[in-house]
Amino acid sequence: MHVPDGFINAPVSAAAGLVAAGAVAVSLRGARRELDERTAPLAGLVAAFIFAVQMLNFPVAAGTSGHLLGGALAAILVGPYTGVLCIAVVLLMQGVLFADGGLTALGVNITVMGAVTVLVAYGLFRGLVKILPRTRRSITVASFVASLVSVPAAAAAFTAIYAIGGTTDVPVSKVLTAMVGVHVLIGIGEAVITTATVGAVIAVRPDLVYGARGLTAPLKLRVGGELVDATPAPAAAPVAARSTKKVWATGLVTALVLAGFVSFYASASPDGLEKVAADQGIDKKAEDHATADSPLADYGISGLTDARLSGGLAGTIGVGATVLAGTGVFWAVRRRRTDDARTGSRTEETV
Repeated sequence: MHVPDGFINAPVSAAAGLVAAGAVAVSLRGARRELDERTAPLAGLVAAFIFAVQMLNFPVAAGTSGHLLGGALAAILVGPYTGVLCIAVVLLMQGVLFADGGLTALGVNITVMGAVTVLVAYGLFRGLVKILPRTRRSITVASFVASLVSVPAAAAAFTAIYAIGGTTDVPVSKVLTAMVGVHVLIGIGEAVITTATVGAVIAVRPDLVYGARGLTAPLKLRVGGELVDATPAPAAAPVAARSTKKVWATGLVTALVLAGFVSFYASASPDGLEKVAADQGIDKKAEDHATADSPLADYGISGLTDARLSGGLAGTIGVGATVLAGTGVFWAVRRRRTDDARTGSRTEETV
């Protein structure tokens, strides 16, 4: 659902850019509360993993493919504010390095693929977790439903933006029907990928899943006919499992394999937006990408004739660039939180 330049007119693209900038600013502030020493590097890894999985287009209908949007996955793993930042980093890397998603449409893409998917998915996820039993199965069920709904919600959000600033005169009702219809199917794939990933992390390190915090209900004892909270057991001594190095290394290797090797076997069919745009004619005024001459444009290495090698190297570079950029951003956010805390402590001591 990477919107290219020319689909949306300049004024509405600029307005979407302001909305996206606001969402990023709010998320930078909110992410300070979500990130700590362990989760800051993992957030960069989540961004890189989403970049890699987005290269794996899967067939959803005749001549149409889909790929992960990632908003639900990021929000559940590292928190909604950090999730928006993850998607923003991915979209920035894709737009600048790989000519995927227009630069003037970057605000539209961050709003639709980042803010909307995270808001819808995490809001629905938290609502389901509150009413379902407090179990790991509930987390995976809530993840499935939330990610499934977030994709057609994003399609509807794009249609709303198109209704305001579309550069063609295709009836909005036709665009909405086509977009939501195909993205419901894509949402199923999104739900499967999100649920499998969240389930895999919960199975080995539930403490690292933001959406699973507080999953274990406090132990209750019956005293005098009433249930009271049991005295918590002493904290266990730090063990190797507390380290995130193994999880980080495993996740990075997985992302590199997906982007550098598995992506070669991804569907070559146009994705949902591309297919709808071609069928309905909303791509008539699409513009060439500003970085179309980039040596990494279209996820290949300029000058390399071997498609497998070209795509694999481009994917590997993309994962590396995304994990570095993402980790840098999240460490900076985490450091800002630490600096603020120190400033507050000094202020209190002075008072």
